[in-house]
Amino acid sequence: MALIEERTRTGPVRRIGKPDPAARSRGGQRFLLVGLVLAAAYSLFPVWWLLVAATKDRTALYQSNGLWFSGWHLWSNLHQVFTYENGIFLRWTANSFLYAGVGSLGGTLVALATGYGLARFDFPGRGLVFACVVGSFLVPIALLTLPLYLLFSKIGLVDTPWAMLIPCLVNPFSVYLAKVYTEATVPYELLEAARIDGAGEPRIFFSIVLRMMTTGGATVFLLAFVNTWNAFFLPLTVLRGEENWTLNLGLYNWSGKRLESGVDLTGLVLTGALLSIVPMAVMMVAMRRYWRTGVTLGALK
Repeated sequence: MALIEERTRTGPVRRIGKPDPAARSRGGQRFLLVGLVLAAAYSLFPVWWLLVAATKDRTALYQSNGLWFSGWHLWSNLHQVFTYENGIFLRWTANSFLYAGVGSLGGTLVALATGYGLARFDFPGRGLVFACVVGSFLVPIALLTLPLYLLFSKIGLVDTPWAMLIPCLVNPFSVYLAKVYTEATVPYELLEAARIDGAGEPRIFFSIVLRMMTTGGATVFLLAFVNTWNAFFLPLTVLRGEENWTLNLGLYNWSGKRLESGVDLTGLVLTGALLSIVPMAVMMVAMRRYWRTGVTLGALK
């Protein structure tokens, strides 16, 4: 500590301690570091347990330490997952990629167009439309599942890929993110300059706005992809046949066979669950560069 001198009324000069700001800063950094380490351990603990469990056979899965390896049966488990019921796991994987990939791509395009319209066009009722978008956050997605099922059943879309793709096109939170990002990255002056040069609104949107919103669009797409990939209640309601199921729904069916028919597929379920997180991890790494890209605000030539 830094020392200062203080003269009292009844005594000689004495030295008292003064808190050092640098020491307090170091203490705060250590506290923050410990918190981050604990949060990382809490987040990675389930992944570690899943990785360890996927390498065990049925006997070691129940009799060995759940946090450490006991033999190496990962390759045989993978072979069983890919060959069980004539490779139905691969069909579920393809379905999940179809619903999450195509649906999220279409939903991202719709969200960017809607957010751009709300942010850069002045029309009657714009405030009311945006209020409805924000207010829709209060409605749980589970409450919309039954109305969607009733609607799709009337028009014959139940147990078809369209029952999963159409709901992916509308995401109020994605619209909100697109609006906020448009207001931050797309200046009015650039749009007016494009209109003066004779560019139409579709060309402005696809040639200028979308390129400036690449970073925001990548974020919207990733959030929509993860949300659709992890969806469970909607596919459980609108999908009937196994050939149209998603990975989550298929693994849930495997886990229930132990109670229904006495067949223990826990090892296959754990190995399949480990495989199901690989696409999301790859997506996060592949799109990382878009988040690190700096966006120049209001750069006009």
